[in-house]
Amino acid sequence: MKRTFFVITLCVFATFSFAQKKAVKDAKSAMKNVDEARELIKPALVDPETANDPETWKVAGDIEYKSFDDERTLEMQREILKKGGNEEKMYIGLYNMYDPYIKADELGQIPNEKGQVKNKVRKDIVKNMRDGHRFYINGGVFYNDKQDFKKATDFFERYWELPTLAMFEDTRADFNEQDSIYQTIKYYAVISAIQSKDHPRSIKLLKKIIAEPYILNSTYKESDVYELLASEYQQIDDSLAYVKALNDGAEKFPGNKYFTPNLINEFIRGGKTAEAIAYLDQAIVNDPSNTCELMGVKASLYAEQKDYTNAEPAYLQAIASNSDCEKALEGLGVLYILQAQDFKEKAGQTTSRSEQAQFDKQTSELYLKSLPYLEKYRNILKERDADYDTEIKPALMKLQNVYYNLSLLNVDKSKEFDAIQKELGISADNQ
Repeated sequence: MKRTFFVITLCVFATFSFAQKKAVKDAKSAMKNVDEARELIKPALVDPETANDPETWKVAGDIEYKSFDDERTLEMQREILKKGGNEEKMYIGLYNMYDPYIKADELGQIPNEKGQVKNKVRKDIVKNMRDGHRFYINGGVFYNDKQDFKKATDFFERYWELPTLAMFEDTRADFNEQDSIYQTIKYYAVISAIQSKDHPRSIKLLKKIIAEPYILNSTYKESDVYELLASEYQQIDDSLAYVKALNDGAEKFPGNKYFTPNLINEFIRGGKTAEAIAYLDQAIVNDPSNTCELMGVKASLYAEQKDYTNAEPAYLQAIASNSDCEKALEGLGVLYILQAQDFKEKAGQTTSRSEQAQFDKQTSELYLKSLPYLEKYRNILKERDADYDTEIKPALMKLQNVYYNLSLLNVDKSKEFDAIQKELGISADNQ
């Protein structure tokens, strides 16, 4: 009885196994009807007896390639005859053939019992994959136009990845990855991922593009992808990775105006003023052409701490590097005003006439020192037609303050004060 059951079980297993192999054969035969062939192959893809057969997966890929190729032919006719073809259906087939073909090739590379590799499916797969390669660009553009950015990323990424597959190991050079089009599509994959708001995927692709050699192209600069990586880390509030990305970018692109200012802001936000100043010193060494901006930031950090002794020479060094350095001209002028106000307060608190006279003298000297810098700053703003409300008006109000206080200290600046009042639209009646 047991032997009979065993025989029956073997027969059932053999019958089921034969059925799955037949399903592969039937799917292959039914290729003219893609939808039918897709249904026929499905059981064979999951059955243990056929799921590890390269031919099973090759047939699954062939079905999808057939769908792609048929619709491609119809699309060509549509462009000529203005009828026929289903563009999205074409891209569905193109997309769906990719994974089964890779699986088939991987299984085909497994050595047999003699340790030999006899990959019978690779030749046809390589031919079909190479044929479809350029159409992954079209598919990405198609879905991008539909604002399906996730799907657009899928297509652009497959165009990027395909030449690196094991099946093209010996012929990879034929794809010409140095070509500017190839570089552009890599960048499109990144941008589409960012547009889809898939931050983990965007970061993965950005790391990948950074790891590969940069080829000069007209679409993006090498520094752009470093900026995007930092921005993605910022989006997910990963402050450690954000700072590291900024630091990497600043070291690699010292002249870039994105990395260093943002890195300094992170130091300041974290209360690490000393680290910010140390980094600014190194940044100036790395990029002397940016001394105006960087030294201006350094000076302002000292000024915020009321460290006037270090702030003044830092501002003067910024101006020495660029006589029109707006940040430093304004900053130094304000620095002298702040010091003047300190002496003014002291003068108001003392009862000694000699001390008051000395404080008044120091106050007027500091106000006078501020004038050439603030006046030049105002003139530069006017020359470049700066915004009145946000830039010119605040500069005029600083000068108004200085002229007024000098007048109180018996330094005649009435003419300049009246001119500023007029510019600010303040009449004598409103004073």
